[in-house]
Amino acid sequence: MLNYFDSDTEFILESGQTLPSLRLAYHTFGKLNDKKDNVVWICHALTANSNPLEWWDILLGNEVGENKIINTEEHFIVCVNILGSCYGSTNALSENSKTGQPFYHEFPFFTIRDIVSGIDLLRKELQSKLDFEKIWLCIGGSMGGQQAMEWAIKEPSLIENLALIATNARHSAWGIAFNSSQRQAIENDPTWETNDKKAGLSGMKVARSIALLSYRNYEAYNLTQTDTDERTEKFSSESYQKYQGEKLAQRFDAFAYYNLSKAMDSHNVGRNRGGIEKALLKIKAKTVVVSITNDVLFPSQDQKLLAKHIPDASYFEIKSPYGHDGFLLEGEKLSKILSDNISFNENTVETKHVLSK
Repeated sequence: MLNYFDSDTEFILESGQTLPSLRLAYHTFGKLNDKKDNVVWICHALTANSNPLEWWDILLGNEVGENKIINTEEHFIVCVNILGSCYGSTNALSENSKTGQPFYHEFPFFTIRDIVSGIDLLRKELQSKLDFEKIWLCIGGSMGGQQAMEWAIKEPSLIENLALIATNARHSAWGIAFNSSQRQAIENDPTWETNDKKAGLSGMKVARSIALLSYRNYEAYNLTQTDTDERTEKFSSESYQKYQGEKLAQRFDAFAYYNLSKAMDSHNVGRNRGGIEKALLKIKAKTVVVSITNDVLFPSQDQKLLAKHIPDASYFEIKSPYGHDGFLLEGEKLSKILSDNISFNENTVETKHVLSK
């Protein structure tokens, strides 16, 4: 069910800038059990929404019989559309109550920590209404994993079990370079400087094309986009790039894409905490870390670092031809890792360490 959380209190960002108010759209599925210990909180990635049944159905289902490890019959599931996104939460196209107009380019810079601070406000609201104490499982992939990790550091006693998939403790120079190139594509769209909800859309289509090169890889494109004939133009991979840009433009806007990519670049759990290692040591949740072996955007070394420094963590690898997108596509492999290491019926975790501390 789609819900909205509204806070009329000024929301102070990490930069010191403020938003006059905050709205977060969120979905809930299922219901709390008698012990109120079956809360599953899902953190979404860059362009997803608050309904994981639409984009992570490889893991989630509506019925126990669907053999999905997370399902609405056994778990109370929460997923929030993050600050800056365009699926119902406060973003650049929201009305600024101080001016009566959309923020557009005046929307303040925000970080992953700001996103998590907003999520945590909603968590406190739900706790006061529903009277649950802890989140039994918090799970996220990619940018969603960055949020889940930051939250587990911010509130060490809140999350019992943590699943971090294809993510990192600090966004890499390589990842920032990809995001920067995407923003340059938007900035070079002549419409980007205008105050219009469609500003920068053509540039965003190019940005999405750039992003796909980091989400997939050489193997994935050769597997899915190689032409079977001897054509000399109008190649399948070319049309695929254009199609994906057009597809995103039908459901997203350039302001959200631009601002969320900057938030991703800001991710560094060690900032003002004495470094990454000290920050990861704060995590008390039993943690499962999953890597996609040929992920060029979040390579395995990023996840190995997490597993090495999070006190109670297990590390697993998924071999996939799909690169970073494997966290969305490799349902069977991911489900097996989670089901083998998280007891979804007894609400306990059995960790299997495959990486030396």
